Amino acid sequence: MILLRRLLGDVLRRQRQRQGRTLREVSAAARVSLGYLSEVERGQKEASSELLSAICDALDVRMSEVMREVSDELSLAELAAMATLSEGDLLRPVLEPVPLPAPGSDRAGAMSSKAAAMDVVAA
Repeated sequence: MILLRRLLGDVLRRQRQRQGRTLREVSAAARVSLGYLSEVERGQKEASSELLSAICDALDVRMSEVMREVSDELSLAELAAMATLSEGDLLRPVLEPVPLPAPGSDRAGAMSSKAAAMDVVAA
């Protein structure tokens, strides 16, 4: 399972490290405890929008830039997860087949009218 909080933490940590800043410096600037910021960076805690805004301000980076990077990483993680599925998993039917009634039976008319209604809905 892909955890959004872990991806977000990775991005925030990289932003901080690119700037050569310590957890202590950023936590003081964001007014958040060092331990909590560390947990956010490790993906152990969910950052609220207010906390995320404070961290982004402390890092002098736009939140949209952080979220874009998270989105890019999420896309790559999803593609990697899809690549690990076997061909059989991709071809497995989602629904079990339903046997159709024999032509001329009472249920055959009901089935054809339901099928016609489904065609209208699908269109």
